[in-house]
Amino acid sequence: MTFMIHLRSYAASDEAATIDLWHRTWQQAYPQIDFAARLDWWRERWRKDLVPKAAIVVAEQDGVVTGFVTIDGEGYLDQLVVDPDHWGSDAARLLVDEAKRLSPSGITLLVNKDNARAIRFYERSGFAPAGDEVNPTSGRPVLKMAWQA
Repeated sequence: MTFMIHLRSYAASDEAATIDLWHRTWQQAYPQIDFAARLDWWRERWRKDLVPKAAIVVAEQDGVVTGFVTIDGEGYLDQLVVDPDHWGSDAARLLVDEAKRLSPSGITLLVNKDNARAIRFYERSGFAPAGDEVNPTSGRPVLKMAWQA
């Protein structure tokens, strides 16, 4: 049985579900990193840096949050998170399409250079490499990618 993916704006009542989803998704993507130890940092960053400054769109299936995207007024996509159980579904594509709708003048993002799956996804979604950078928090090498309409 498949359920339709429904997109909607983030609500304060989604905080626990989105933070849990962030934790589970990143832990699956990078099992060698202890993301549980980063939860307090992430919760503070979510509340102070993302919720007040970015449009956040949530993907739901059957009433359960299965993904979200954040896009700020400058066109920076900070987070695209999809539940690992839904990797390969339409959720990520729909969320990126919504970010493009919200930021039609263009989008930039940073993706871990060792995350080949995400890089391939962004390339299929029309993003192109735009330079090498280093994540200021983790020190990991990242690839800047950009999309223009």
